[in-house]
Amino acid sequence: MSVLECDVAIIGAGTAGLAAERNARRHGAHTMLIDPYFAGTVCATVGCMPSKLLIAAARSAERARQADEFGVMVGEVQIDGPAVMERLRYHRDRFARATRKSFADLPDGTCIEGRATFTGPSTLSLDNGDQIEAKAIVIATGSAPSVPEPYQGLGDRVLTNQTIFELEDLPESLAVIGGGVIGVELAQAMARLGVRVRLFDADTRLAQVRHDGVHDALKSALMEDLDLHLGVTPSPEEADEGIRLSWNNQSEVFDRVLVATGRPPSMDGLNLEVTGLTLDDQGMPKINPDTMQCEHSAIFVAGDANAARPVLHEASDEGGIAGLNAAAHPAVIESARSVVLTMTFTEPALVSVGTGPNDVDFSAVADYSSQGRATVEGENQGLAVLYASAPDGCLVGADLCCPGAEHLGHLIAWAVTKEMTAHDLLSMPIYHPTLEEGLKPALQEICNAAEVSIRNDRDTGVPSGG
Repeated sequence: MSVLECDVAIIGAGTAGLAAERNARRHGAHTMLIDPYFAGTVCATVGCMPSKLLIAAARSAERARQADEFGVMVGEVQIDGPAVMERLRYHRDRFARATRKSFADLPDGTCIEGRATFTGPSTLSLDNGDQIEAKAIVIATGSAPSVPEPYQGLGDRVLTNQTIFELEDLPESLAVIGGGVIGVELAQAMARLGVRVRLFDADTRLAQVRHDGVHDALKSALMEDLDLHLGVTPSPEEADEGIRLSWNNQSEVFDRVLVATGRPPSMDGLNLEVTGLTLDDQGMPKINPDTMQCEHSAIFVAGDANAARPVLHEASDEGGIAGLNAAAHPAVIESARSVVLTMTFTEPALVSVGTGPNDVDFSAVADYSSQGRATVEGENQGLAVLYASAPDGCLVGADLCCPGAEHLGHLIAWAVTKEMTAHDLLSMPIYHPTLEEGLKPALQEICNAAEVSIRNDRDTGVPSGG
């Protein structure tokens, strides 16, 4: 048994943990990064990147099916499932290797392989018997899929985001349990790749969409590709050829079932009870979202482990905040957080920015069902909703489910960050014909609602045909 000492110990070598280690070391701390596997980030291995590779394959298939709309005849689209999954894993593994290579670039002695457990407010025990004494500790253990009890024990036909990308071939049929981000993305992708898909969710709201019209747009888009069953909790059981789901006097056998019912923080086994922190009924400490600090302790929690903003860029930001404050402890400072920006990569993409519809003075809708560039591309569906505050129509948020939403969402998030008004955006160049141009009617509507006069040397219309 060895006793190791450091300024900052980081538990978990994912996105948040790597960011915490980098920033703590950048600010002069002697760091130790602890992980049982050092396999790579969730994003690279079982999250963002493999899912986008599957979505890219699905998009290619869908574009081929739609080609005849443009007078381009390609014949029947055939999907080579093993080839789809082989390409997915090839690039997934390449992304993961790049992450693992970054571990080798860290200073000698930084990476400590093992599973850590708290033995006190600033001490850890590893499963190899070693002890670590640190001045501050960052918890960045991420999250893990939750599998409800009825699906446990049903074997490898039950999938999560950690196993679905290991399939050698596409399934013949797939039931998706859960209509959150993972559920809707993978359900639509699989359906477009020729898999018979049904999606079930006990809630009647998909992906926590904030605006009714945007939810309708997402629901409509998904129903073009798959069957939706909302407000439904099916019962599973083993069947000869798969898993049988029963719901509302109906039943169906599926080749595979993807359980996408959430990814709670991976805090089990840390033994937080010995830290002196006050824990809630979920075993979670109270965390300051602007410092990542737990109460007034030398313990910080960043990334998916705190369940606050479970997306990669936020995990990276939180890791940086936690690393800085852990290195400087007890001189902890609050950081200004970024405007909330979330994306779900359905088609059209679903995006939320900043403040939602219930806390704003003005809102305006941009309809993309007949928008010029969207029609040109054969993608004319969905809408964007902009939110603004009185008195001058300052943009504060948006919800979008429309073509180009992932790019429009960034523009709106940047405008919200800079406290720009609808009038400010209308005063900037907007090229024709573009998807960005589709926002003009909503921006003009906000100006009218806020009684802000649009510059008298600007055309207040939308170009004809656009």
